[in-house]
Amino acid sequence: MKSYVTSYNGLFTRRAADTPVVERIEIPIIQRDYAQGRESNGVARIRSNFLDVLQKALETGTPLSLDFVYGDVVNGTLRPLDGQQRLTTLFLLHWYLAWRADRLEQQHGWKQFAYATRPSARRFCERLVKSKPPGDVNVRAWLEDQSWFLHTWQYDPTIQSMLVMLEAIHDRFVAVDSCAAWNRLVDADAPAISFHLLPIEQMGLSEDLYIKMNSRGKPLTIFENFKARFEQVLEGSCPERVEEFAQKVDGLWANLLWPYRDDGDGIVDDQFLRYFQFVTDLCAWHDGRLPSGDLTSLAESIYGTENDNAKTHVDFLIRCFDAWVDADISKVFSETFTLTPSPLDSEDTRKVVLFGLPNTATVNLFSACCFGQMRFSWPRTLFLYAVVLHRLHSTADFPGRLRMLRNLIEASSSEIRAEKMPALVADVRTLIVEGNLDGVSAFNQAQVADERLKATMLECAPALTRHLFHLEDHPLLRGCLAAFELDQAVFERRAKAFHKIFVNKNFSLLTAALLAAGDYSRSRNRRFYQFGSGSNPSQWRELLTGASRAHLTGTREILDRLLDAVAEHDGDGRSALEAFTSRWLAANVDSEGLDWRWYFVKYPTMRSGNSGIYVGLNGVLGYSVCMLDKSQMNSWYRDPYLTAIQRESGTPSAVEDPWFTGYETEPRRMRLKVSGIEIQCVPEGLQLHAPADPSHAEAFSRFCTAREIGPDLLLKVPKVVAANGYQLDAQDRVRLGAELMRALVDDGL
Repeated sequence: MKSYVTSYNGLFTRRAADTPVVERIEIPIIQRDYAQGRESNGVARIRSNFLDVLQKALETGTPLSLDFVYGDVVNGTLRPLDGQQRLTTLFLLHWYLAWRADRLEQQHGWKQFAYATRPSARRFCERLVKSKPPGDVNVRAWLEDQSWFLHTWQYDPTIQSMLVMLEAIHDRFVAVDSCAAWNRLVDADAPAISFHLLPIEQMGLSEDLYIKMNSRGKPLTIFENFKARFEQVLEGSCPERVEEFAQKVDGLWANLLWPYRDDGDGIVDDQFLRYFQFVTDLCAWHDGRLPSGDLTSLAESIYGTENDNAKTHVDFLIRCFDAWVDADISKVFSETFTLTPSPLDSEDTRKVVLFGLPNTATVNLFSACCFGQMRFSWPRTLFLYAVVLHRLHSTADFPGRLRMLRNLIEASSSEIRAEKMPALVADVRTLIVEGNLDGVSAFNQAQVADERLKATMLECAPALTRHLFHLEDHPLLRGCLAAFELDQAVFERRAKAFHKIFVNKNFSLLTAALLAAGDYSRSRNRRFYQFGSGSNPSQWRELLTGASRAHLTGTREILDRLLDAVAEHDGDGRSALEAFTSRWLAANVDSEGLDWRWYFVKYPTMRSGNSGIYVGLNGVLGYSVCMLDKSQMNSWYRDPYLTAIQRESGTPSAVEDPWFTGYETEPRRMRLKVSGIEIQCVPEGLQLHAPADPSHAEAFSRFCTAREIGPDLLLKVPKVVAANGYQLDAQDRVRLGAELMRALVDDGL
């Protein structure tokens, strides 16, 4: 039987003797769900375009043909083989305009529409044609609020797609003359929207027929739509490359991506699109702009006729895919990167350590890109670009140049951001292809300068290469050696000493030993001082690498002093730190006084702040100090002196756990639970505060009299004047405070 032209509503009116009688439409079980209402960027664009042409036809009366609809008509029921999506949208459009034009009560054949794919979709269609929303309402919200709308329908993809389409139809047609549009839609003689119906008789509903009609229950994938559109783009800008692209995308490149296919469906469409996105983003950055929009729009702007660099970009795209053909991709990356540094006794330091990734991460950056694991990861994007450049240009000394890039990336957390990617990508090309640091401008410039210094030292002393690389690969340093003197004479032994003592189990001892070597802190501002943390490795990284070589001069001198002492010690790192600290404490206990450093070295609890940040009164570290657990004063923190007194007293539970918040100028008092007496550490000594409860007043008074504490309630700590003019404690105030607290507890206070 040959095809004939009809409209959706006209299907139900027999127009000629040789046309079948259609009484109802039923979407057969083998068909897929309704897809034109799916909420994705690609489908949204298709939906918008389709509604554009429908609206134009209904507003202007310009006839619109929707091509062929193939179907099997049996006993008056049309079961479409191809055209399901268009028919469903026309059904929804008929209902919407009938409602807006107040024509729902009219008997029209368009209402005889059903889904056999699942009972819920069939039931929804039945209820929809009987529903008449009141006035101008939110269509979707009103339908979902009806008593017949089942909660489980929110999980039916066809129903949800229909609701989305109804919303879209409402947005598009709410301002259209609904009566005029309805009349044009159902006009029997000159309908605004029509199609060719091709009935197929006596062939049944076998799956073979669906396959022959290219309707196998699966929607065209985003990739298939994208590929067709992209080939049209190439037809305009690079027609000579269209055939090459078409053959490779279905041949060599499909084979290339096959190992990375999804387990569920065994296709590589998404993998292709992700790598295509990576390369296209690079092209946008090469043009000096930021990628924007969906992939189709971006590809049109990069590879289309409007871009003067289109031919160059297309060539780069094809070469970026070709670069991996016939390569053992997994081996390429496993021989280039590693997640763990090589053993210190290893001579092989060629692999570049990738930091900050979980142990379960892969070093195969091509695979990570294809599986979408690199989304928003600028560092891994730059690393993959570097590897691609090496494969395209066969660059010399790639491991060395890649190591420099790793060091620059790790030092540039503030510089690596979206708006700087064009300049960063240019820097990567300069470094990897040309091997030139002079043109690198977007990465951290202090690190660029340090890379030059390291290169100069290795030129003079190549035997130090292994030791320098092992030091760069330490997880705290991550390529930055600004805290080390690049002195050929001492570099090796200091590097070995660093590895010996800078391990997690030594961090608490490290804070003491470095303080014994000197005030190694870095001033964050006029009030905040950064030290290493006894428990948090990230603070050591901030301390040792978070500034230029010039700003780290003081820290570097003190670190070198400790490393030299450790290098001369015969034992392991822990014993070396203990020995160094003990010698210093013994030498200073009878010195000109006990300054804040002596207390911090003596009492581990005074070094227990997680952040390693301390804030001193008036910006001076002395006897009134805040030990921050986080990085701000509006969080909870401790007073290190009070905490040490509490722990050393032997009765720590006798006081309310002393946590504080607010500015350092606010008094910090440790309160005894029984009496409410408070102890405050002040530069002059230990300030007591009388109990508020009168029942303890007399006992407290007797206590103060017995210990010669005057009316000012200040337990003074004896002082000496140091050579620099500062008044320092002549006795250990922590020990005095611990004795005071024990005595108060013993007296029942």
